[in-house]
Amino acid sequence: MITLSVDVMGGDHGPVVTLAACRQFLLRRPQAQLVLVGLPSARPPALPPRCTWVDASEVVAMDDPVEVALRRKRDSSMRRAIEQVKEGLADAAVSAGNTGALMAIARYVLKTLDGIDRPAIAGQFPNAHGVGTTMLDMGANVDCTPEHLLQFAVMGSALVSVLQDNPEPTVGLLNVGEEVIKGNEVIKKTSELLQIAAKNGDLNFYGNVEGNDIFKGTVDIVVCDGFVGNIALKASEGLANLVSNSLKDSFKSNIWGYFAGMIAYPVLKGFKNKVDHRRYNGAALLGLRGLVFKSHGSADAFAFERALLRAYDAVHHQLMQKVQDRIARAAPLLVVRGDTNIPSNP
Repeated sequence: MITLSVDVMGGDHGPVVTLAACRQFLLRRPQAQLVLVGLPSARPPALPPRCTWVDASEVVAMDDPVEVALRRKRDSSMRRAIEQVKEGLADAAVSAGNTGALMAIARYVLKTLDGIDRPAIAGQFPNAHGVGTTMLDMGANVDCTPEHLLQFAVMGSALVSVLQDNPEPTVGLLNVGEEVIKGNEVIKKTSELLQIAAKNGDLNFYGNVEGNDIFKGTVDIVVCDGFVGNIALKASEGLANLVSNSLKDSFKSNIWGYFAGMIAYPVLKGFKNKVDHRRYNGAALLGLRGLVFKSHGSADAFAFERALLRAYDAVHHQLMQKVQDRIARAAPLLVVRGDTNIPSNP
C-alpha cells in the first residue's frame, strides 16, 4: 500500500474540493490509502475506506506570510501533513495551500538532500505531443546561480525519467535565443555546466530553448529560475482559460455563430483538453528528504485528483531513490559556495 497525507484545508476551496478528489482517487487506486489532515469541524461523518483522520487546530491561509505559517501556525493542517512524511507515516504529502508557506515548511521539516542547496518546484505544461513539458523552477527561487540551475536539471531529469518512463529525458535551458552567445552571464555559465554534465553522462542536455519550445515539446525538461518559471505558468493558465471561454462564447454570439461553433466544437474541444492545465496539476517539490506535491490553489476536484495521482506515481516508481542516485553521480558539479538561504529555526 502507498500512503499519501493530504492537507484537506489547503487551497481556495478547501474540503469541498479536496475530499471529493480523495474519494475519486481511492476508487482509481485500490493500492492507496490516505491520511487526511484538517480541522475537526471538516471531518466528514463517515470517512471513505482506506482513510484515517489527523486533527489540526490551524489553517495556513492563502495570503498568510511565510513567517506566520512557519513560526506561528505550528499545528496547521499543512505542517501536520508534511510531518506525516517525516515520521514515516506517509510516503508523500499533497497540499493546495500557499506555495511559499508549503516550500518553507517542507524545507524546515524535511530538510534538503545532500548536494542540493535549494529545493525547486517542478510542474508540467501542455505541449504538442500531449505528454507535457516539465519546467523547473516554477516559483521557489527567484535568484539562482548556475549551480542551482544545474541542480534543477539533475532533479528534473530524475522526475521525468520516473513519471514518463523516459530514462534519458532531454534538458533545455530557457534563453532569449538558441545561440550559445545569447543570454546573461548566469545563463552562459549554466550552459557550460550543463554541457560538462552531459559529457559526464549525468544528463541529456539539448541546448538553449526559447519560450515557444515549451509548448512545442522540443525538450522534455526546461530549466529556468523561479521568476521566469512562475510567469510562464500563469501565462499558460491564462491561455487555457481563454480557449475555454472562447469555446463557450462560440455558441452565444448569434445563430450563425451557433452553427459555426457546432461544426468547430470537436476541434475546439480537443484543443481545450490538450491545453487544459488541470490535467497537468501537481508540482513536485524536489530536493527534499521526502516527497511533497503542490496542487494549484484554485484546483477543482478533477485537478486535485491529478495531483494525488502524480504523487502516487512518484512513490510507486521510487522517485526519491532516483533523485538521490542522479545527485550522487553529478555531485562534483553541484557544489554552491556561500548559499545561506535556509529557514532559521522557528
